[in-house]
Amino acid sequence: TGDTQSAEAYRLYFTTLRVKPKNTANTHYFSVDEEFIYESFYADFGPLNLAMLYRYCCKVNMKLKSFTLSRKRLVHYTSHDQKKKANGALLIGAYAVIYLKRSPEEAYRTLISGNNTGYLPFRDAAVGECSFNLTVLDCLQGIRKALQHGFFDFENFDVEEYEHYERVENGDMNWIVPGKILAFSSPHAHSKIENGYPLHAPEAYFPYFCQNGITAVVRLNRKLYDSRQFEDAGFEHHDLFFLDGTTPSDLIIRRFLHVCESTEGAVAVHCKAGLGRTGTLIACYLMKHFRFTAAEAIAWNRICRPGSIIGPQQNFLEEKQHSLWVQGDVHRSKQKLLQQRLSRKQENYSVEGSLSQGDKLKALKGKRPPRSASSSSRYNSIITWLLFNISVIVAAVSGPTKCCREGLNTER
Repeated sequence: TGDTQSAEAYRLYFTTLRVKPKNTANTHYFSVDEEFIYESFYADFGPLNLAMLYRYCCKVNMKLKSFTLSRKRLVHYTSHDQKKKANGALLIGAYAVIYLKRSPEEAYRTLISGNNTGYLPFRDAAVGECSFNLTVLDCLQGIRKALQHGFFDFENFDVEEYEHYERVENGDMNWIVPGKILAFSSPHAHSKIENGYPLHAPEAYFPYFCQNGITAVVRLNRKLYDSRQFEDAGFEHHDLFFLDGTTPSDLIIRRFLHVCESTEGAVAVHCKAGLGRTGTLIACYLMKHFRFTAAEAIAWNRICRPGSIIGPQQNFLEEKQHSLWVQGDVHRSKQKLLQQRLSRKQENYSVEGSLSQGDKLKALKGKRPPRSASSSSRYNSIITWLLFNISVIVAAVSGPTKCCREGLNTER
């Protein structure tokens, strides 16, 4: 496998060109600048989402396995547009991490080798100045961390499902931690179209939630629907309101983490758009339970759900990173201790519930046939019986005795 990966790595290149090149006998050029296009909110331009990353990886794999291209170098080229260049670098760097087993640092070093001066950092989906730079390397590290924890597997990834449910008309929802935490936009009291924008009642989510093991809903925005709509259908519902665009208090973070940790099934989280407040609290969970850095957590949130985590929420997560790591270490230590105690109890139970060596020996002895008694042994048994009964009769006639402390004299 290693040899195959090395061969593929030496055939794959990334470059920036001003004009579209022509293929040669030894080189095949391809570009995805106009194929994978980021849908911006304001001045944000990436990173490209998980479906685009998956489709890019499929494209590269197909080219590398193509018989007609087997002897050619494959060159992914991009334009000098700094935004296109950053997204292109992220795609090929992520491919190297996922399929060529490169570390994020190795992949990034290759991308900045030669005359390359680096890549434009990604920014948030807020209006105004950018207060936090998310680098291509941050994104590669977030992807590698997600891969290590099994958050995605491109061998079994359903890209059509991802693209279907991320659309507003189909629920506007994305898994950030598959099987545990789903982000979505706020439901409304009734399903309707408002100013051309589809709004969904809680009931619209019931089938998907039930099919995917979601048992609890967390609302972070003001009430746009009655929580009983979820509760009457058997879902837990929790309100943890804080203002749009702001950061959560320590109390809200603790309550949110407790909900996620104590809920048996998966948790669906929303604010108004399901981006800022929602992404911020999910990032806290990633930092505590999987030791993501703040930048890795922001990157993974945005790759799964573009536009997540906005403005001061980014710097807030950096400030919370260390304390959440410590909380996570303590939580894991407690869980490990609890597991050890449970394991010891199970061991004790199995020992108590099973036959000891003494029990087994006693049982074997009980199964032995009675031995035939000799005449002498029968005689001795009779004498012993007579002596025992004589002593009992003497004791009865003599009456009770009171022993002195010395144990020698008796008193009648």
